Amino acid sequence: MIPVIVVLVVLAGLFVFAVCPATRRHAERRELQGRYIAHRGLHGLQAGTPENSLAAYRAAIEKGLAIEIDIHITTDGELVVFHDNTLTRMCGAEVRVEAATLEQLKQYRLSDSDERIPTLQECLDTVAGQVPLLIEFKCEDSVSCRRLCEAADAVLSRYTGKYWIQSFNPLVLQWYRRHRPAICRGQLATLHAKKGLLYDLLGQLLLNFLGRPDFVSYDQAHSRCFGLRVSVLLGAFPVGWTFRSQEAVDRHRGFFRTYIFENFIP
Repeated sequence: MIPVIVVLVVLAGLFVFAVCPATRRHAERRELQGRYIAHRGLHGLQAGTPENSLAAYRAAIEKGLAIEIDIHITTDGELVVFHDNTLTRMCGAEVRVEAATLEQLKQYRLSDSDERIPTLQECLDTVAGQVPLLIEFKCEDSVSCRRLCEAADAVLSRYTGKYWIQSFNPLVLQWYRRHRPAICRGQLATLHAKKGLLYDLLGQLLLNFLGRPDFVSYDQAHSRCFGLRVSVLLGAFPVGWTFRSQEAVDRHRGFFRTYIFENFIP
């Protein structure tokens, strides 16, 4: 019979292998240190600035704040900046973003404002390198992830401003690890309640071995997560989201080093 201690050592080794981040210490992690990043732009603090709108990006730029954005690929291969999978919440329409064309999406306004869903290129033209971008890739399966990564890379390879990439889907990080290893990449995660084994693995960062992230972007409400703590101990740079007050930031300042925020001015 295999001794219990041997089994425990093997299991511990497998756990460390799974959650371990990139062994490198990417130089651009220094640019994240102590930075406040406006979640979907600096939105909601004044009329006419809905999330992920050009107006929200301009408001963040005026404050010198880095900006977090979300990108999808449309059915006709265009890249749009939008958070949800459907237009229900932001536009009042039962339309899936990835099942629509860019022309169709451009018909809708964001939260009854004059703003429309921007393309990634429109976002980049607006930001123009004035502040860094943290770009979240939104995709559900291997095919859509590959399409999204390839299309985004074609656009971002021409952009001269600073940006980092992140995703909940480790297949995005795996693509960047293989094809664009120079780009600083982050694994998004949170603890998912009762959503199944795959989500449990993602929540504990046990799929880090696929993409070997340079940083982990984690839900600040679950900062005590064991997998997160081990990953950071092994060298991952900790980014927290989403902070909605300065007090919340101050409570977590001893652990997180970068703060994705909304609904207040830091």
